[in-house]
Amino acid sequence: MGLSEGSPPAALPSSPTAPMRGSPELPQVGWSVEHTLAQLDLLRIADVRWKDGRAFSLAYLASPEAHDLATEAYRRFSGENALNVEAFPSLRTMQSDILSMVSGWLSAPPTARGFFTSGGTESILMAMKAARDQFRHDETRPIRQPNVVLPTSAHAAFHKAAAYFDIELRLVPVCSETWRADASAMANAANDDTIMFVASAPQYPQGVVDPVSDIAAVAQERGVNCHVDACMGGVTLPYLERLGVVVPRWNFAIDGVTSMSVDLHKFGYAAKGASVIMYRTARLRSHQGFVTDQWLGGVYGSSGVLGTKSGGAIAAAWAVMHHIGDDGYLRFTKAARDTTLAIAAAINDDPRLVLRAQPDTTLLSFGAAPQPVGDSAAMSSPLDIFAVADGLAARGWYVDRQAPPPSVHLTVNAVHANTYGMFLADLNAVLDSVSNRRGSAGSYGTLE
Repeated sequence: MGLSEGSPPAALPSSPTAPMRGSPELPQVGWSVEHTLAQLDLLRIADVRWKDGRAFSLAYLASPEAHDLATEAYRRFSGENALNVEAFPSLRTMQSDILSMVSGWLSAPPTARGFFTSGGTESILMAMKAARDQFRHDETRPIRQPNVVLPTSAHAAFHKAAAYFDIELRLVPVCSETWRADASAMANAANDDTIMFVASAPQYPQGVVDPVSDIAAVAQERGVNCHVDACMGGVTLPYLERLGVVVPRWNFAIDGVTSMSVDLHKFGYAAKGASVIMYRTARLRSHQGFVTDQWLGGVYGSSGVLGTKSGGAIAAAWAVMHHIGDDGYLRFTKAARDTTLAIAAAINDDPRLVLRAQPDTTLLSFGAAPQPVGDSAAMSSPLDIFAVADGLAARGWYVDRQAPPPSVHLTVNAVHANTYGMFLADLNAVLDSVSNRRGSAGSYGTLE
């Protein structure tokens, strides 16, 4: 059985990059506002049309109204600087409100304290840095060569943090059948220098929630930290639970969870540059900040990697969260979940494809299904799933490509409720046409 039909959308321009209409040199005479904006429009001509639901990665849209509100709120506070909220008490109030609302999603205790950050990567960096400093200065057992135990499915930002802060990573393979972290294997990988265990809710590659309760229990038994990366699920999971979806326990309601990260610019539908890192106590949070007076400018304090921070992202998150409200998040979560299950069902029904895991939230990945070779019991995968991704890109769709194993990854959000039928129709057409082609593996992020 093939995938469901739908009317094909228009493709993006064939050029891989946008035409450069500006100048590599500073203009001798400044451009007018109208001309400058026209050049910006030309530069973005080959960008994926994410507002039309064409991107299953990188960008999120709840509604045009929410996006326009975020843009206007960002504009109004773009020049304010959150480096020092004494000058901008509005930003202090908005950050406090945001942290309070996120605390409810995470079932955080009254003792919990957090910070607003620029994204999931900074939240994870700060959780790692805070744990390193916490145990480095522990009077009972200072740890000078710290390590963190995590599954191979944990986000690449943990690797970045380890490189930045000189922390050893002890990577543990996930369970082969479920793609979930193996708590017992993680316990065996730890030693006296372990400062943290990591779980994900959900992990990104296959979209499943790790056994947070088991991992947190291991961490608690050893007297060390347990960080739950809920950047993808911190908004979605509490609403899925209210919708009656059975999900594993994942948040601060579990004893032993010491910190959590959740992105607001993903399924919170805020403007880019909005995340939260939350700690169970103020003491744990205290290890994140940086303070110095060893220069000629007075006391300098900073909560995270950034110094100067535009107030725009804070204002946009505050505005969008109040605009969408509890009922809106419930509605958008249902739309994204129903769409995810519809796509997963179509993939399961197509013998050319295999779903990597049944999605726990609104993330899914799929690859080429093994096929029998002649009359033997051997199996092969003649279909190159990256060629499928190339074919989808030619039709205007942006999807993540990941390995191992070779897979296409979809981050399904509310906007895709309007476009998934067209996506499935194009996927079916691409599958009919790429059986002998090879594709490009692409990358999750770039250095440019």
